[in-house]
Amino acid sequence: MSETAPRNRPQAAATEPSAATPKTLGRSIDPGARGRTTIADGVVEKIAGMAARDVVGVHAMGGNLARTFGVVRDRVPGGGKSVARGVKAEVGEVQTALDLEIVVDYGVSIADVARAVRENVITAVERMTGLEVVEVNIAVSDVKLPDEEEGAPEPRLQ
Repeated sequence: MSETAPRNRPQAAATEPSAATPKTLGRSIDPGARGRTTIADGVVEKIAGMAARDVVGVHAMGGNLARTFGVVRDRVPGGGKSVARGVKAEVGEVQTALDLEIVVDYGVSIADVARAVRENVITAVERMTGLEVVEVNIAVSDVKLPDEEEGAPEPRLQ
């Protein structure tokens, strides 16, 4: 039995575009590239806040005043917890810069925690948004001592 066509041979790649491929001035049109995507500062702030909180040694985000207001806001029905507390983002078309204010646990290496926060934040923001993170500035505003109670304000009325 003679074979007229070889079997199990890979087909040669087509060098000419098929008639079904849309073309514009010699280029294929990528449907995913049609239009523009903008990402709000608040979106990047939430992503960065969640990523920073995941780092061991970060006790809280934000300065004393922001945390005090946050505790009050958390107690108000519908107030919700702000994951962006302590994070400020400046978002451009392709890049973003972040400022974070953190409280670290007593006994941890602040330099190691800051490095880990930077790495985690950059990885999360770049992966989720596609933006290039050009800088992550970290301000350590406080250290949580083991014997300190949480920052819940004392009620004014008894």
